[in-house]
Amino acid sequence: MTKVIRNEITDLRGVSRMVVDAIAGGTGLVEAIHINIAKKPTRLAGAIAGGALSGATAMVYRSIRGITRAVGGGIELALDSVAPARGHIESSPAREAVISALNGVLGDYLAETGNPLAVTMHLRREGKPLELTRDGLAAGIRMPSSKVLILVHGLCRSDRGWTREGHNHGAELARDRSGTVAYLHYNTGLHIATNGRAFARMLEEMVAAWPVPLSEVSILAHSMGGLVARSACHHASAAGHAWLRKLRKLVFLGTPHHGVPLERAGHWFELLLEKTPCTAPFTVLGRMRSAGIMDLRHGCVLEENWKGRGSSADRGDSCRSLPLPRHVQCYTIAAMIGNAPARHRDQLIGDGLVPVASALGHHPDSWRRLSFPRSHQWTATGTSHLGLLCSGQVYERIYGWLEE
Repeated sequence: MTKVIRNEITDLRGVSRMVVDAIAGGTGLVEAIHINIAKKPTRLAGAIAGGALSGATAMVYRSIRGITRAVGGGIELALDSVAPARGHIESSPAREAVISALNGVLGDYLAETGNPLAVTMHLRREGKPLELTRDGLAAGIRMPSSKVLILVHGLCRSDRGWTREGHNHGAELARDRSGTVAYLHYNTGLHIATNGRAFARMLEEMVAAWPVPLSEVSILAHSMGGLVARSACHHASAAGHAWLRKLRKLVFLGTPHHGVPLERAGHWFELLLEKTPCTAPFTVLGRMRSAGIMDLRHGCVLEENWKGRGSSADRGDSCRSLPLPRHVQCYTIAAMIGNAPARHRDQLIGDGLVPVASALGHHPDSWRRLSFPRSHQWTATGTSHLGLLCSGQVYERIYGWLEE
Protein backbone atom coordinates (compact mmCIF):
# COMPACT_ATOMS: atom_id res chain seq x y z
CA MET A 1 0.00 0.00 0.00
CA THR A 2 1.40 3.38 -1.04
CA LYS A 3 2.21 5.55 1.92
CA VAL A 4 0.25 8.83 1.95
CA ILE A 5 2.49 11.88 2.42
CA ARG A 6 0.02 14.75 2.80
CA ASN A 7 -3.55 15.58 1.90
CA GLU A 8 -5.11 18.50 0.10
CA ILE A 9 -6.50 19.95 3.34
CA THR A 10 -2.98 20.20 4.72
CA ASP A 11 -1.90 22.04 1.57
CA LEU A 12 -4.83 24.45 1.81
CA ARG A 13 -4.10 25.09 5.48
CA GLY A 14 -0.45 25.81 4.74
CA VAL A 15 -1.26 28.16 1.88
CA SER A 16 -3.93 30.00 3.92
CA ARG A 17 -1.40 30.65 6.68
CA MET A 18 1.05 32.04 4.14
CA VAL A 19 -1.60 34.36 2.68
CA VAL A 20 -2.54 35.66 6.14
CA ASP A 21 1.11 36.25 7.03
CA ALA A 22 1.72 37.94 3.65
CA ILE A 23 -1.17 40.35 4.18
CA ALA A 24 0.04 41.13 7.69
CA GLY A 25 3.58 41.62 6.41
CA GLY A 26 2.44 43.86 3.57
CA THR A 27 0.40 45.90 6.01
CA GLY A 28 3.46 46.38 8.18
CA LEU A 29 5.48 47.49 5.15
CA VAL A 30 2.99 50.20 4.15
CA GLU A 31 2.66 51.29 7.79
CA ALA A 32 6.43 51.72 8.08
CA ILE A 33 6.49 53.85 4.92
CA HIS A 34 3.73 56.12 6.27
CA ILE A 35 5.48 56.51 9.62
CA ASN A 36 8.81 57.38 7.97
CA ILE A 37 7.13 59.94 5.74
CA ALA A 38 5.37 61.43 8.79
CA LYS A 39 8.73 61.91 10.50
CA LYS A 40 9.98 64.24 7.77
CA PRO A 41 8.45 67.59 8.99
CA THR A 42 10.82 69.57 11.17
CA ARG A 43 8.59 72.45 12.27
CA LEU A 44 6.64 72.15 15.49
CA ALA A 45 3.29 72.09 13.73
CA GLY A 46 4.56 69.52 11.29
CA ALA A 47 5.91 67.39 14.10
CA ILE A 48 2.55 67.49 15.90
CA ALA A 49 0.76 66.59 12.69
CA GLY A 50 3.27 63.85 12.01
CA GLY A 51 2.74 62.39 15.49
CA ALA A 52 -1.00 62.45 15.04
CA LEU A 53 -0.66 60.77 11.66
CA SER A 54 1.59 58.10 13.15
CA GLY A 55 -0.92 57.40 15.90
CA ALA A 56 -3.84 57.19 13.49
CA THR A 57 -1.80 55.07 11.09
CA ALA A 58 -0.90 52.61 13.84
CA MET A 59 -4.55 52.27 14.88
CA VAL A 60 -5.72 51.65 11.31
CA TYR A 61 -3.05 49.07 10.61
CA ARG A 62 -3.62 47.29 13.92
CA SER A 63 -7.25 46.93 12.87
CA ILE A 64 -6.28 45.52 9.47
CA ARG A 65 -3.95 42.97 11.07
CA GLY A 66 -6.61 41.97 13.60
CA ILE A 67 -9.21 41.40 10.89
CA THR A 68 -6.72 39.41 8.79
CA ARG A 69 -5.88 37.09 11.69
CA ALA A 70 -9.57 36.62 12.46
CA VAL A 71 -10.23 35.62 8.85
CA GLY A 72 -7.25 33.27 8.97
CA GLY A 73 -8.61 31.65 12.12
CA GLY A 74 -11.97 31.17 10.41
CA ILE A 75 -10.29 29.44 7.47
CA GLU A 76 -8.47 27.08 9.86
CA LEU A 77 -11.73 26.16 11.59
CA ALA A 78 -13.47 25.61 8.26
CA LEU A 79 -10.69 23.33 7.03
CA ASP A 80 -10.76 21.37 10.30
CA SER A 81 -14.48 20.78 9.85
CA VAL A 82 -14.18 19.38 6.32
CA ALA A 83 -10.88 17.53 6.66
CA PRO A 84 -12.40 14.17 7.69
CA ALA A 85 -14.70 14.19 4.66
CA ARG A 86 -12.10 15.05 2.01
CA GLY A 87 -9.62 12.24 2.55
CA HIS A 88 -6.06 12.04 1.23
CA ILE A 89 -4.43 12.28 -2.18
CA GLU A 90 -1.12 10.98 -3.46
CA SER A 91 1.90 13.26 -3.41
CA SER A 92 2.63 13.81 -7.10
CA PRO A 93 6.07 14.74 -8.51
CA ALA A 94 4.67 18.09 -9.69
CA ARG A 95 3.34 18.91 -6.22
CA GLU A 96 6.62 17.95 -4.57
CA ALA A 97 8.55 20.10 -7.03
CA VAL A 98 6.44 23.14 -6.10
CA ILE A 99 6.74 22.50 -2.35
CA SER A 100 10.50 21.93 -2.62
CA ALA A 101 10.92 25.23 -4.47
CA LEU A 102 8.75 26.99 -1.89
CA ASN A 103 10.88 25.56 0.92
CA GLY A 104 14.03 26.75 -0.81
CA VAL A 105 12.79 30.34 -0.87
CA LEU A 106 10.79 30.46 2.39
CA GLY A 107 11.73 27.26 4.20
CA ASP A 108 12.99 28.95 7.36
CA TYR A 109 9.77 30.95 7.65
CA LEU A 110 7.66 27.81 7.07
CA ALA A 111 9.56 25.92 9.77
CA GLU A 112 9.48 28.78 12.29
CA THR A 113 5.72 29.28 11.90
CA GLY A 114 4.91 25.56 12.06
CA ASN A 115 3.47 25.66 8.55
CA PRO A 116 2.48 22.15 7.36
CA LEU A 117 4.15 22.85 4.02
CA ALA A 118 7.59 22.83 5.67
CA VAL A 119 9.68 19.85 4.56
CA THR A 120 11.08 17.62 7.30
CA MET A 121 14.38 15.87 6.72
CA HIS A 122 14.33 12.15 5.94
CA LEU A 123 16.03 9.51 3.81
CA ARG A 124 14.11 8.11 0.86
CA ARG A 125 14.12 5.31 -1.67
CA GLU A 126 11.83 5.37 -4.70
CA GLY A 127 10.13 8.45 -3.29
CA LYS A 128 9.21 6.74 -0.01
CA PRO A 129 10.63 7.64 3.42
CA LEU A 130 12.86 5.12 5.16
CA GLU A 131 12.22 4.36 8.80
CA LEU A 132 15.61 4.43 10.52
CA THR A 133 15.17 1.31 12.62
CA ARG A 134 16.54 -2.15 11.85
CA ASP A 135 13.10 -3.50 10.99
CA GLY A 136 12.13 -0.35 9.10
CA LEU A 137 15.26 -0.41 6.94
CA ALA A 138 14.88 -4.14 6.29
CA ALA A 139 11.30 -3.52 5.16
CA GLY A 140 12.19 -0.52 2.96
CA ILE A 141 15.27 -2.05 1.32
CA ARG A 142 14.79 -5.48 -0.20
CA MET A 143 18.49 -6.49 -0.25
CA PRO A 144 20.55 -4.03 1.84
CA SER A 145 24.24 -3.96 0.93
CA SER A 146 27.32 -3.44 3.04
CA LYS A 147 28.04 -0.35 0.91
CA VAL A 148 25.74 2.69 0.94
CA LEU A 149 25.66 5.73 -1.34
CA ILE A 150 23.63 8.77 -0.19
CA LEU A 151 22.60 11.41 -2.74
CA VAL A 152 22.04 14.96 -1.42
CA HIS A 153 20.08 17.40 -3.62
CA GLY A 154 20.54 21.14 -4.00
CA LEU A 155 18.55 24.31 -3.38
CA CYS A 156 14.81 24.21 -4.13
CA ARG A 157 15.06 20.56 -5.19
CA SER A 158 13.97 17.22 -3.77
CA ASP A 159 15.18 13.63 -4.09
CA ARG A 160 13.02 13.34 -7.22
CA GLY A 161 14.97 16.23 -8.75
CA TRP A 162 17.88 13.88 -9.41
CA THR A 163 15.93 12.56 -12.41
CA ARG A 164 16.50 14.84 -15.38
CA GLU A 165 15.93 14.09 -19.07
CA GLY A 166 15.28 10.47 -18.18
CA HIS A 167 18.61 10.05 -16.35
CA ASN A 168 19.23 9.62 -12.62
CA HIS A 169 22.80 9.29 -11.35
CA GLY A 170 21.63 7.32 -8.33
CA ALA A 171 19.55 4.83 -10.31
CA GLU A 172 22.38 4.31 -12.81
CA LEU A 173 24.95 3.80 -10.06
CA ALA A 174 22.66 1.30 -8.32
CA ARG A 175 22.48 -0.64 -11.58
CA ASP A 176 26.16 -0.42 -12.59
CA ARG A 177 27.88 -1.01 -9.25
CA SER A 178 27.18 -2.96 -6.09
CA GLY A 179 25.70 -1.08 -3.16
CA THR A 180 22.51 0.43 -1.78
CA VAL A 181 21.46 3.91 -2.89
CA ALA A 182 19.31 6.26 -0.79
CA TYR A 183 18.36 9.92 -1.16
CA LEU A 184 18.25 12.71 1.39
CA HIS A 185 15.21 15.00 1.27
CA TYR A 186 15.46 18.21 3.32
CA ASN A 187 14.26 21.80 3.71
CA THR A 188 16.79 23.80 1.69
CA GLY A 189 15.57 27.11 3.16
CA LEU A 190 17.06 26.35 6.57
CA HIS A 191 20.60 27.34 7.45
CA ILE A 192 23.16 25.02 5.87
CA ALA A 193 24.68 24.34 9.30
CA THR A 194 21.24 23.46 10.70
CA ASN A 195 20.71 20.93 7.93
CA GLY A 196 24.28 19.68 8.33
CA ARG A 197 23.78 18.94 12.02
CA ALA A 198 20.47 17.14 11.35
CA PHE A 199 22.02 15.15 8.47
CA ALA A 200 24.89 14.05 10.71
CA ARG A 201 22.46 12.77 13.35
CA MET A 202 20.38 11.01 10.71
CA LEU A 203 23.40 9.19 9.28
CA GLU A 204 24.39 8.11 12.79
CA GLU A 205 20.91 6.62 13.26
CA MET A 206 21.08 4.91 9.88
CA VAL A 207 24.49 3.33 10.52
CA ALA A 208 23.41 2.10 13.96
CA ALA A 209 20.25 0.49 12.55
CA TRP A 210 21.64 -0.88 9.27
CA PRO A 211 20.35 -4.46 8.88
CA VAL A 212 23.68 -5.96 7.68
CA PRO A 213 27.31 -5.22 8.64
CA LEU A 214 28.17 -1.89 7.00
CA SER A 215 31.62 -1.50 5.47
CA GLU A 216 31.48 1.92 3.82
CA VAL A 217 29.38 5.02 3.17
CA SER A 218 29.79 7.43 0.24
CA ILE A 219 28.02 10.71 -0.53
CA LEU A 220 27.20 12.27 -3.90
CA ALA A 221 26.04 15.88 -3.48
CA HIS A 222 24.78 18.48 -5.92
CA SER A 223 25.06 22.26 -5.41
CA MET A 224 24.00 23.29 -1.87
CA GLY A 225 23.91 19.60 -0.96
CA GLY A 226 27.72 19.57 -1.00
CA LEU A 227 27.83 22.33 1.63
CA VAL A 228 25.32 20.42 3.75
CA ALA A 229 27.50 17.31 3.45
CA ARG A 230 30.63 19.21 4.49
CA SER A 231 28.76 20.69 7.45
CA ALA A 232 27.53 17.22 8.43
CA CYS A 233 31.11 15.94 8.46
CA HIS A 234 32.12 18.82 10.74
CA HIS A 235 29.28 18.13 13.20
CA ALA A 236 29.96 14.38 13.10
CA SER A 237 33.63 14.96 13.91
CA ALA A 238 32.75 17.22 16.86
CA ALA A 239 30.21 14.70 18.18
CA GLY A 240 32.39 11.62 17.60
CA HIS A 241 29.85 9.96 15.32
CA ALA A 242 30.63 6.45 14.10
CA TRP A 243 29.37 7.03 10.54
CA LEU A 244 32.18 9.46 9.75
CA ARG A 245 34.72 6.67 10.24
CA LYS A 246 32.89 4.69 7.56
CA LEU A 247 32.71 7.58 5.08
CA ARG A 248 35.06 6.69 2.22
CA LYS A 249 34.23 9.05 -0.64
CA LEU A 250 32.55 12.42 -1.04
CA VAL A 251 31.77 13.68 -4.57
CA PHE A 252 30.62 17.27 -5.18
CA LEU A 253 28.72 18.41 -8.30
CA GLY A 254 28.61 22.17 -8.88
CA THR A 255 28.95 22.92 -5.17
CA PRO A 256 29.54 26.65 -4.43
CA HIS A 257 32.32 26.06 -1.91
CA HIS A 258 33.16 29.77 -1.93
CA GLY A 259 29.76 31.21 -2.64
CA VAL A 260 27.39 32.31 -5.41
CA PRO A 261 27.59 35.79 -7.02
CA LEU A 262 23.80 35.99 -7.56
CA GLU A 263 23.15 35.87 -3.79
CA ARG A 264 25.69 38.66 -3.30
CA ALA A 265 23.69 40.77 -5.78
CA GLY A 266 20.60 40.24 -3.63
CA HIS A 267 22.58 41.32 -0.58
CA TRP A 268 23.76 44.52 -2.31
CA PHE A 269 20.14 45.31 -3.26
CA GLU A 270 19.16 44.97 0.40
CA LEU A 271 21.95 47.32 1.53
CA LEU A 272 20.97 49.90 -1.11
CA LEU A 273 17.37 50.01 0.12
CA GLU A 274 18.53 50.72 3.68
CA LYS A 275 20.16 54.02 2.66
CA THR A 276 17.12 56.32 2.86
CA PRO A 277 14.18 56.49 5.30
CA CYS A 278 11.59 56.18 2.54
CA THR A 279 13.13 53.07 0.97
CA ALA A 280 14.31 51.44 4.23
CA PRO A 281 10.97 49.63 4.81
CA PHE A 282 11.45 47.91 1.45
CA THR A 283 14.49 46.04 2.82
CA VAL A 284 11.96 43.40 3.80
CA LEU A 285 11.69 42.67 0.08
CA GLY A 286 15.45 42.30 -0.20
CA ARG A 287 15.38 39.93 2.77
CA MET A 288 12.77 37.66 1.24
CA ARG A 289 15.47 35.06 0.78
CA SER A 290 15.69 32.11 3.08
CA ALA A 291 18.53 31.52 5.51
CA GLY A 292 19.78 28.75 3.23
CA ILE A 293 19.98 31.09 0.23
CA MET A 294 21.80 33.76 2.25
CA ASP A 295 24.33 31.16 3.41
CA LEU A 296 25.18 30.65 -0.27
CA ARG A 297 26.54 34.21 -0.41
CA HIS A 298 29.95 32.99 0.71
CA GLY A 299 29.38 29.26 1.13
CA CYS A 300 28.94 29.46 4.93
CA VAL A 301 28.65 26.01 6.48
CA LEU A 302 29.19 26.73 10.20
CA GLU A 303 26.74 28.07 12.79
CA GLU A 304 29.27 30.63 14.02
CA ASN A 305 29.08 32.34 10.61
CA TRP A 306 25.52 33.52 11.24
CA LYS A 307 24.62 33.19 14.93
CA GLY A 308 24.18 36.60 16.54
CA ARG A 309 24.46 38.42 13.21
CA GLY A 310 21.79 40.05 11.12
CA SER A 311 20.97 38.80 7.64
CA SER A 312 22.54 41.92 6.13
CA ALA A 313 25.95 41.23 7.65
CA ASP A 314 28.48 40.49 4.92
CA ARG A 315 30.23 37.43 6.31
CA GLY A 316 32.78 36.99 3.52
CA ASP A 317 35.89 38.03 5.41
CA SER A 318 34.80 36.49 8.71
CA CYS A 319 33.41 33.24 7.27
CA ARG A 320 35.70 30.69 8.90
CA SER A 321 37.13 28.24 6.43
CA LEU A 322 36.18 24.60 6.92
CA PRO A 323 38.73 22.16 5.49
CA LEU A 324 37.71 18.98 3.74
CA PRO A 325 37.15 16.05 6.12
CA ARG A 326 40.25 14.07 6.95
CA HIS A 327 40.67 10.46 5.82
CA VAL A 328 37.90 10.93 3.22
CA GLN A 329 38.60 10.87 -0.51
CA CYS A 330 36.96 14.06 -1.81
CA TYR A 331 36.26 14.83 -5.47
CA THR A 332 34.71 17.86 -7.13
CA ILE A 333 33.19 18.60 -10.53
CA ALA A 334 32.64 22.11 -11.88
CA ALA A 335 30.67 22.94 -15.01
CA MET A 336 31.02 25.62 -17.64
CA ILE A 337 28.36 26.59 -20.15
CA GLY A 338 31.07 27.63 -22.60
CA ASN A 339 33.42 25.27 -24.39
CA ALA A 340 36.66 27.24 -23.99
CA PRO A 341 38.26 26.57 -20.57
CA ALA A 342 40.93 29.23 -21.12
CA ARG A 343 38.48 32.13 -21.41
CA HIS A 344 38.25 34.10 -18.16
CA ARG A 345 34.64 35.17 -18.81
CA ASP A 346 33.52 31.55 -19.15
CA GLN A 347 35.32 30.68 -15.93
CA LEU A 348 33.41 33.42 -14.10
CA ILE A 349 30.04 32.49 -15.59
CA GLY A 350 30.73 28.84 -14.85
CA ASP A 351 27.62 26.70 -15.03
CA GLY A 352 25.35 29.77 -15.01
CA LEU A 353 25.12 29.83 -11.23
CA VAL A 354 28.42 28.70 -9.70
CA PRO A 355 31.79 29.99 -10.98
CA VAL A 356 34.36 27.34 -11.84
CA ALA A 357 36.78 28.48 -9.11
CA SER A 358 34.08 28.25 -6.43
CA ALA A 359 33.09 24.74 -7.52
CA LEU A 360 36.71 23.56 -7.57
CA GLY A 361 37.47 25.06 -4.15
CA HIS A 362 40.01 27.56 -5.51
CA HIS A 363 40.45 30.88 -3.71
CA PRO A 364 42.99 33.74 -3.79
CA ASP A 365 43.54 33.33 -0.04
CA SER A 366 45.54 30.19 0.62
CA TRP A 367 43.86 29.59 3.99
CA ARG A 368 40.47 29.32 2.27
CA ARG A 369 41.47 26.97 -0.54
CA LEU A 370 40.18 23.42 -0.39
CA SER A 371 42.82 20.77 -0.82
CA PHE A 372 41.37 18.66 -3.63
CA PRO A 373 44.17 16.74 -5.38
CA ARG A 374 44.44 17.78 -9.01
CA SER A 375 43.30 14.33 -10.13
CA HIS A 376 40.17 14.76 -7.99
CA GLN A 377 39.07 17.94 -9.85
CA TRP A 378 37.33 18.07 -13.20
CA THR A 379 35.44 20.66 -15.26
CA ALA A 380 32.63 19.64 -17.59
CA THR A 381 32.41 22.05 -20.54
CA GLY A 382 29.22 22.84 -22.42
CA THR A 383 27.24 21.93 -19.29
CA SER A 384 24.89 23.94 -17.08
CA HIS A 385 24.28 23.72 -13.34
CA LEU A 386 21.31 21.39 -13.76
CA GLY A 387 23.00 19.74 -16.74
CA LEU A 388 25.41 18.17 -14.24
CA LEU A 389 22.51 15.90 -13.26
CA CYS A 390 22.07 14.33 -16.69
CA SER A 391 25.45 14.57 -18.40
CA GLY A 392 26.84 11.23 -19.57
CA GLN A 393 30.41 12.51 -19.20
CA VAL A 394 29.72 13.60 -15.63
CA TYR A 395 28.23 10.20 -14.83
CA GLU A 396 31.27 8.37 -16.21
CA ARG A 397 33.55 10.54 -14.08
CA ILE A 398 31.47 9.88 -10.94
CA TYR A 399 31.39 6.16 -11.62
CA GLY A 400 35.13 6.01 -12.19
CA TRP A 401 35.91 7.86 -8.96
CA LEU A 402 33.56 5.72 -6.86
CA GLU A 403 35.12 2.57 -8.30
CA GLU A 404 38.74 3.63 -7.64
